[in-house]
Amino acid sequence: MNRDDEARDEARRIINRVDLESEPTMLGRARHHMAGDDADQSDWAELWGTRIGRWAGVILLIYLIWWLIDFAIYAG
Repeated sequence: MNRDDEARDEARRIINRVDLESEPTMLGRARHHMAGDDADQSDWAELWGTRIGRWAGVILLIYLIWWLIDFAIYAG
C-alpha cells in the first residue's frame, strides 16, 4: 500500500465516522423513534407494541391539546 491509498482509506474512515455520528435532524430522530428502531428487532411483539404505544401516545397528546383549546375557547 502506498501513501495515497493509506490517505484515501483514512479519509473514508473519517467521513464514515462523521456520517454515523451526525444525526440528520430532529425530524429524523423522531422518525426513528416512532418507527421503534430502538426496540428489539427480532421480537415482533416488542417491536409492534412499541410502535403502537408511541403512536397512541401521539394521538392522545393531540386530542388533549385540542380538548384544552376547545375548553379554553368555549368555557370562558
